[in-house]
Amino acid sequence: MSDVLRSVCVFCGSRSGGSPAYAQAARGVGQAIARNGWRLVYGAGDVGLMGEVARAAMADGARTLGVIPTHLMGREQGKRDLTNLVITEDMHERKKVMFMNSDAIVVLPGGAGSLDEFFEVLTWRQIGLHKKPIYLLDTDGYWQPLIALMDHVIAQGFAEDTMRSYFITVADVSTLEASLRATLS
Repeated sequence: MSDVLRSVCVFCGSRSGGSPAYAQAARGVGQAIARNGWRLVYGAGDVGLMGEVARAAMADGARTLGVIPTHLMGREQGKRDLTNLVITEDMHERKKVMFMNSDAIVVLPGGAGSLDEFFEVLTWRQIGLHKKPIYLLDTDGYWQPLIALMDHVIAQGFAEDTMRSYFITVADVSTLEASLRATLS
């Protein structure tokens, strides 16, 4: 790997979700980021899957950049012991700062916020604003309904077949790590 610091942006839930597998995968992602010497870029929360991925990455020595809007500092328990913490005015600025400071995007299970983040970077990719890889970590098949929706959108003529090539679905953390290594080396 080059001497350039590579950063992985992780979008994920501020809740833990209904399966312990989600938190386990989040911890695995944090550990993989640290193991490879990458920096974690994430939403700066210390709750839910965000907290899991950050604590695991930090425990194993990863550098971290957390980005959180002022209005979520209390709700998401903004993590202040990060390598770098950026507090933004709003959600739009948060997403932009996270995206601009990353080399790859990983989307773990999450809710409306994670979907918003995924669709924004996917749209930017579709219209040619970037070529950063976007990974969906499909823990326990979590993203299968989203993938079916994307296939429906394509089948109904609202997107080209190439839309599916703009994101990569991986089933587990080890596959994600191998894919990121190939991309970021």
